[in-house]
Amino acid sequence: MVEQEVVRRMRALAEMGWGHKRIAREVGVARNTVRRYLRAGHGADTQVRPKARRLTAAEQQRAVELWGAAAEGNAVVVQALLGQEGVEASVRTVQRAVEKKRRQVHAAQVATVRFETKPGQQLQVDFGEKKVRVGGQVVKVFLLVAVLSFSRRLFVRALLNQRGDDWREGVAAAFLHFGGVPLEVLSDNARPLVDENNRQAGTVRFHPAWVQFCRDWDVTPKACGPYRARTKGKTESGVKYVKRNALAGRDFEAFGALEAHLAQWMREADERVHGTTHERPLARFEREEKAALRALPVRVLPHRHQRLTRKVAHDALVDVDTVRYSVPHRLVRERVEVQVAEAQVRIFHEGRVVATHARSLEPHARVVDPAHWEGLWRLHAVESGEKSSALAELGRTLGVYTEVVEQAAKRGAA
Repeated sequence: MVEQEVVRRMRALAEMGWGHKRIAREVGVARNTVRRYLRAGHGADTQVRPKARRLTAAEQQRAVELWGAAAEGNAVVVQALLGQEGVEASVRTVQRAVEKKRRQVHAAQVATVRFETKPGQQLQVDFGEKKVRVGGQVVKVFLLVAVLSFSRRLFVRALLNQRGDDWREGVAAAFLHFGGVPLEVLSDNARPLVDENNRQAGTVRFHPAWVQFCRDWDVTPKACGPYRARTKGKTESGVKYVKRNALAGRDFEAFGALEAHLAQWMREADERVHGTTHERPLARFEREEKAALRALPVRVLPHRHQRLTRKVAHDALVDVDTVRYSVPHRLVRERVEVQVAEAQVRIFHEGRVVATHARSLEPHARVVDPAHWEGLWRLHAVESGEKSSALAELGRTLGVYTEVVEQAAKRGAA
């Protein structure tokens, strides 16, 4: 509300021919305020702002009922429905009316009861990713983190991708690291593991390869409900812990150095006092969980049988997760099938094995069999430093052509 004296002064200045902007600057109010008072005429020396529209108690109750039913939690829809019933109110008025109910519903949705499992019952797994400098290059590293739900012992493996084979390789490595197999493995709804998770029906259809893996290891696969990642909160926290503690601000000379660092870090993590259990994970594991885990299979089960199709590049190399493997140069631009096992990479062309290599995890590495490049004279010339080796086979060198050019230049000068 503007004081009467200010209003009278605005009118006086307007009668003198002053514009709205100049009057506003002179009396220290907004230009729209000047317009509003001058438009009101001499009958109003003061301005009284209209009161906000308030709903009665019954109208508020009706707004809450509509918000929780037909409007499905949308205040704009509540406003429209109230208008149909003859109740006029702004969206903000409706929002104020349903605010308490909205907070109650939100609290019920996010509230979580911590679920503690028995020793040896559950392993939670998840993937995280972090950019790490390896060998002077920034590489995106995928981190599989597995946590025993009872003891909170943690396992982490660095990989170059997160396909189904990487999930299976990481989980199998976790079983070997802990020295036993739990009853169930809980994951999220990652595509390599879950084909469909029907929330309404409460059913989950797992990927056949994941089902076979779990059958081989005699564990039961479990999946979180859609948008309920906190169901596996133990490994969610574990991923954050690895990224912020194990790898924060660190560089590594090679991928092997990264793996060695993670192995040492896991031993240190086993000895820390956990914030929830207030015990060292290793002590809790040795006391109660180790004996509850089931024995490992007598025979190590295969868990990686990845098959990829690749086109051979002009340098007779194929790319698998940033690592490049050689094939015979005659296959340049041909389609080949790459089979990636735990320790070996085999490459097939038209059903025949054309190359076999030891599997490498070093990012951007090249694994080359020199026999695959035999016959490429450009390669021999570069490796031997003989820039004219191909010409030498014809009985000439670049020096011969240089001499001819120099002689022609001399004759032209003469």
